[in-house]
Amino acid sequence: MVVTLWIVQGLLGLIFVITGSFKFFQSKEKVIASGGTWAEDFGAGIIKTIAGAELISGLLVIVPRLLGHGRYLTFTGAACIALIMTGAIYTHIRRKEFQHAIINSVFLLMALFVAYAGGLW
Repeated sequence: MVVTLWIVQGLLGLIFVITGSFKFFQSKEKVIASGGTWAEDFGAGIIKTIAGAELISGLLVIVPRLLGHGRYLTFTGAACIALIMTGAIYTHIRRKEFQHAIINSVFLLMALFVAYAGGLW
């Protein structure tokens, strides 16, 4: 179970650090052009805020494991990712982008697993 947690935690953190960085350092137009059609519904400031939250949350999921302490930070990062994914699922369902909603549901389940299991170990 612990190894599974480490794998899920590492994947989740890495995915959100990469995607958050991409969205944070790119313009709204580049995010949309790369397949992020959801960004059409939001202003550039909101997109940067979401991206920053993804980036920080991804780091909070990974860094405590690397340092060997700060489990509560892992829980906080995973809980933030779960909240972000809840909003993403809502946005994709509203836009009738069901495939993206399913992918975000997987990320939501991963985040909930890390938040729950990470608090146990």
